[in-house]
Amino acid sequence: MVTFNPGFDIAIDEDKMTFIYGDETFGPEVERRYLNDIRKSLRNPNTDGPEVPYAIAMDIGKKKNISDLEERYLLYGAVIYSKGRFGEEPVRSQGHIHSISESCGSSTPEVYEIWKGEAIIYMQETAKDKPGKCYAVRTKAGEVVIVPPSWAHCTINANPEETMAFGAWCIRDYGFEYEDVRSHGGLAYFPILNKNSTIQWVSNDNYQASPLIEKNARAYPEFKIEKGIPIYNQYEMNHDLFTFVTNPQTVNNIWESFEP
Repeated sequence: MVTFNPGFDIAIDEDKMTFIYGDETFGPEVERRYLNDIRKSLRNPNTDGPEVPYAIAMDIGKKKNISDLEERYLLYGAVIYSKGRFGEEPVRSQGHIHSISESCGSSTPEVYEIWKGEAIIYMQETAKDKPGKCYAVRTKAGEVVIVPPSWAHCTINANPEETMAFGAWCIRDYGFEYEDVRSHGGLAYFPILNKNSTIQWVSNDNYQASPLIEKNARAYPEFKIEKGIPIYNQYEMNHDLFTFVTNPQTVNNIWESFEP
């Protein structure tokens, strides 16, 4: 069952790593990601772990909203992460940067909302030798995290004992850049599970040293996002609310001093 109400009729099938859509909900078959797809970004590329670490359903929501979402170039996606671990690391994505979208001429942000379990959204300013600011934002069901444009980031299942799922707003013509992350053998920090299954961080020597800031998810009043209301429902209440996702240049003043 979904721990947090996402704002529309959808259920999680943990055994099959997929989503079940209600009668008024649209959505595709999930795209599965495999361990071999992300080995090069792990601290130990030869480790064992779940064959399907996570599965993605891009472009989901209420059928009545399809036309409006398409017109706005706004897209809602959902992801389910397997329980388990990759050796000493938790199940996670390999990390990427949002490429420049033709529709807006910019890299774009992403607005995460955790539905089930606990997640850590790790992000760093760049995937160049100097990664800049590095953040690990711990979040639980019902909480929101925003990743700004151009930042390299990955999503981590913070609890190896249960599955994790989230929804996210992004742009419809999304694209991912992996080259810089892969050339550095991953991001600037590796999450490592200690004996108590809590996460510690080990720096990646392929980057120049940069401090890591660990924090909990926060509210985002600067984007007028309301705490405790599903972000899908907030879109329904104000269809312009997530314009900053599809046209991030409209809030450049916020991005200049943004902290997750």
